[in-house]
Amino acid sequence: MRGFIATMLLTISLQLTGQTVWENHHAPVYGYLSRMAMKGHIELNDVILSISRSKILEHLDTLQTKQLSAIEKKELGFYLQEYNSASNPSAAVPLSSEGNPPPSSLSIFKKDPYSRFRSLGVNNPEFKLFIDPILGYKQVSGTEMSYREMSNGINLWGQAKRFGFQMNYRDYTLTGDGLNIINNENPTTTIIDLINRNPLKKNHNEIKGHVSYAWKNGSISLGKDHLLFGYGESGKIILSDRAPSFPYLRLDYNPLKWLHFNYAHAWLNSNLVDSARTYGTGTSGVSGDIRVRYISKFLVTHSLTFLPLKGLSVTLGESMVYSDKLDVGFMIPLMYFKAYDNNRSNYLINAGSNGQIFMQASSRNHIKKTHLYANMFIDELSVTKVFDKMKSRNQLGVLLGASVTDVFLPYLTLGAEYTRVNPFVYRNLIPAQDYIQYKQELGDWMGNNFDRIALMAKYSPIPKLRLDLRLQKIRKGGAGTLVQQYQAEPQPEFLFDYQKSRTDIIFNAQYEWINNLYFFAGYHHKTNKPANAMMQSNRLVNIGFSWGL
Repeated sequence: MRGFIATMLLTISLQLTGQTVWENHHAPVYGYLSRMAMKGHIELNDVILSISRSKILEHLDTLQTKQLSAIEKKELGFYLQEYNSASNPSAAVPLSSEGNPPPSSLSIFKKDPYSRFRSLGVNNPEFKLFIDPILGYKQVSGTEMSYREMSNGINLWGQAKRFGFQMNYRDYTLTGDGLNIINNENPTTTIIDLINRNPLKKNHNEIKGHVSYAWKNGSISLGKDHLLFGYGESGKIILSDRAPSFPYLRLDYNPLKWLHFNYAHAWLNSNLVDSARTYGTGTSGVSGDIRVRYISKFLVTHSLTFLPLKGLSVTLGESMVYSDKLDVGFMIPLMYFKAYDNNRSNYLINAGSNGQIFMQASSRNHIKKTHLYANMFIDELSVTKVFDKMKSRNQLGVLLGASVTDVFLPYLTLGAEYTRVNPFVYRNLIPAQDYIQYKQELGDWMGNNFDRIALMAKYSPIPKLRLDLRLQKIRKGGAGTLVQQYQAEPQPEFLFDYQKSRTDIIFNAQYEWINNLYFFAGYHHKTNKPANAMMQSNRLVNIGFSWGL
């Protein structure tokens, strides 16, 4: 009897002990879970990415009770190898009759107890640690240009009771004559160049990390990573990973099964020198004899997600970009940021901050095997003048999308999206308060004053092989001026100062041979038609491998 009670107490303790280790938002398991949610097998709340590894494991465990196809079952087993390590300590090994925890395991260049190959894995009832190297190679060849990318680094994560921790570092070296296209109008994350005077070589690195604490229905973490918000296959208008990652404090809380609250406070890079705080160093002219200080810049955001029905979610949120110095008022998660900012700035536009409101709605499997979603990002909107052509200031973005799976063929998913971002969205009177990080939009990679139609097809003919085809058409207008943004009546019309149209055909194939080892290839045909110039066409082919995301 005493052994039984001890067993029950320890079991309850393990159930109440949670750890938050955020999974990389590029992980293929997100696509797998999204498709399972479209079929009604699980209820997935992925409006905000990343999701914790433990939450991913919960969904995978649920899928073990569902009717799945042969490919889906094989992929489920494959993902369980990866994410079973996120279970409560030693949960996969039964306790003894006396309630004693199972023995520790150590895996060095061999498979762990879940058959996942580990470079280093430590798993005991009180502590977990996993370390894997990162290696990568990619060759990109295109119209009259090419480059090679080589990378290496380390991925480390672990758990200690209610605490989770992780660190991911990757160093990149790129060589070739096509490096000028790296940061140009594409959805991949912008790189931050290290000092290199060789035009045929670039070196940069990416560092991410977190320390987190979790309880039964919430978590708080301090880290550096991307924070993605909203759905969108061709781009995200609210928060994307186009700009480099940033440090942030994140709070997630689920007070009720149908209610989720998220808060984040981020430290951004303004790339604007603060001349008042920049000072001379008296170092006899070494390195300019100056200490450079940048204007401090911050992003704060909070949102409520309602889940009234299975498969249905509605999210309302607010964000604020502010500058100059840290303000404790914005560190209160339940603060109404707009009203607080109006008070602190004495209602002066030159003393205020840059606020936004956003909304997201999503429906999964209410139409069989279909996902319908819509985003709205409001940078500025005068409700009383919304239909007044002379006075309206409708600076907002919208994204509408739909996808359906198992169309014609098992595991074939077809989708379509329309995105429109009006002129002047993401911009502000105060340059330090633009909705940007390292000079890149925090939202959609095309900036503002554009629209885009995208058609997508995804197919997995065999387990772990992902084929992705996207066709998209983009129209792009000019950026305009601050005078036009704040004083012009009427406001410049959509697509004013027309710049170009653009057509993309993008095909990518990726095969995950063993856990975390990827082989990939891709083709991209891009055609630009400037308003007053000849059509320009470019083709890019890439092939490579990566051990680690």
